[in-house]
Amino acid sequence: MHQISSIIATLSETDKKKFISDLKHRNKRNDTKNIALFKLMDTGDPIEDPDLMLYGKRAKGAYHALCKRLHESLIDFVALKYIEGESSKESSVLKLVLASSIFFEHQQYPIAFKTMARAERSARKYALYGLLNDIYNIQLAHAHLNSSVDFEEILKKYHKNRSNIQQEENLNLFYASVQNELTRKNPSISDILDRNMAEYKISITKNLSYQSLFKLLQISNQVANISRNYYEILEFIEEARQKIETSKRIQQEHLYYHIQILYYLANTYFRIRKFRRSAAALRSMYHYMLLQDQKYLPVFYCQHLLITSLLQIYTGELGKAIEKLSHFDFKKYKNEQVYVHDLKLTRIVALFLAESFKNALHLYRDFYHSDNWYVKKLGFIWVIKKNLLEILLLMELDYIDLVESRLRSFRKKFRNHLLEHNEEKILLFVRLAEAYYKNKNIVYTQEFISKLKEVLHSDKKDEDIFALSFYAWLQSKTLSKKTYDTCLLLIGEN
Repeated sequence: MHQISSIIATLSETDKKKFISDLKHRNKRNDTKNIALFKLMDTGDPIEDPDLMLYGKRAKGAYHALCKRLHESLIDFVALKYIEGESSKESSVLKLVLASSIFFEHQQYPIAFKTMARAERSARKYALYGLLNDIYNIQLAHAHLNSSVDFEEILKKYHKNRSNIQQEENLNLFYASVQNELTRKNPSISDILDRNMAEYKISITKNLSYQSLFKLLQISNQVANISRNYYEILEFIEEARQKIETSKRIQQEHLYYHIQILYYLANTYFRIRKFRRSAAALRSMYHYMLLQDQKYLPVFYCQHLLITSLLQIYTGELGKAIEKLSHFDFKKYKNEQVYVHDLKLTRIVALFLAESFKNALHLYRDFYHSDNWYVKKLGFIWVIKKNLLEILLLMELDYIDLVESRLRSFRKKFRNHLLEHNEEKILLFVRLAEAYYKNKNIVYTQEFISKLKEVLHSDKKDEDIFALSFYAWLQSKTLSKKTYDTCLLLIGEN
């Protein structure tokens, strides 16, 4: 059941309608339950006794057989959809290569060379280096048959393409190696990018494809998110931005990757508090989302809204962010699990900063999965932020028993992880928050103020912007100011 729901989650609403239409066309009996099962699985909610719901009685055997058939139908549909989508790329070039080879065999040289030239143009347009390798091999083998063909020029293109193939292979190895390190218990985050880029000779070059650039930015953002150090990838991000600004290759086929890259730029600039550059990347991102009949607007809407809301929150437009997030249709975008959960947490943070604590806690109850589930989906850092936010909300609402319970649970679940990852400052913050909750006047003592300075004044200039939000809550108590005003003050200082 879980696998079927996961596959369905990859389909757009248009795909779902098409799949149901295909099922209706193939069903030879009116009592077939595959469409009913599909709709049941499309809810994404846990289902008890699905066989009873479908058959009106216990029918485990029939239910499992139905699941197997639906699973196979979905696999076929997804695979066929991909093949159809790729037909204008690899398949069309491959057809030209095969046709040209046949023309060469039949000694129809003029049409063979002309067809092969068409194949080369298409393959270069889509950066299909594997097919280009075949094309150049065929051209070199038959160059002696056409006096107008420049053998040395083809040979030069062949060697350049071999370099591109090697670069793509190195990139794949780089991506796999970094991902493998990130799955270890205590990954060496500090030099993970530089070390692996040097190992596999990776660099941002003029000829780097959009797909490759996307992969590089994707993994660098993942590393920065885990380490919470986006300054570490700033130079890398700047190189990518310059490449995009000077590129003449923003074609239709690159649009998806271009939009995703702009999101990574907007996110990174936001995290290092270069808000104007982040906003500029967002504007550019939205412009490209509207192209091709707004094809990618629903695909990237959640990502765009997330950074837009965060920018509003941390640039003094808290009310606008709250209003925007309150009108967001979370159910419509339920398949975008990661970004939907980020948007939910962002909305709660916004309400917390607005001191609308009851509303924030009410929305927090929507996080009904276990912490282990959230760790798998969104990572440890996200879950720690979620738990800290709940503790502060409970403190503000003075739910004594729940505060004590959540503090014990937090230390039990996360203390070892935080110590292993050199995050003692978070544990110090929790101790200070607990001390304040038990004795409000402690915030005026010299010992408390000194400890708070340890939390607030890091040696790093790159203090995480979200961490500052939590620290602002505690600092506001010593200053007798609102949390949001203190938060903006700390962001300005950092």
